Amino acid sequence: MSLVKMKDPQEILSFTIDWSTWLVGSDTISTSTWAADVDGLTVDSDTKDGTTATVVTSGGTAGGSTRVTNTITTVSGEKGERSVVVRVEQR
Repeated sequence: MSLVKMKDPQEILSFTIDWSTWLVGSDTISTSTWAADVDGLTVDSDTKDGTTATVVTSGGTAGGSTRVTNTITTVSGEKGERSVVVRVEQR
């Protein structure tokens, strides 16, 4: 599953993935990592709670797009991956 989001190269924006419908029963997120697949868009920071993972991004090259991928491991050992496609456009 990929979400598509837009940002200006000068913006600092956060994107959240809600894992609650994917998680089984009372399972929760144990670890969460984010990675951008192209240089230029920067992963500044990330946070998680029991059911969501959030990334803060900056930069990017106008006219380009980057896939930012969130990989989680749950308390019970399940692993999942979701992506956000960030289209960078000068506004």
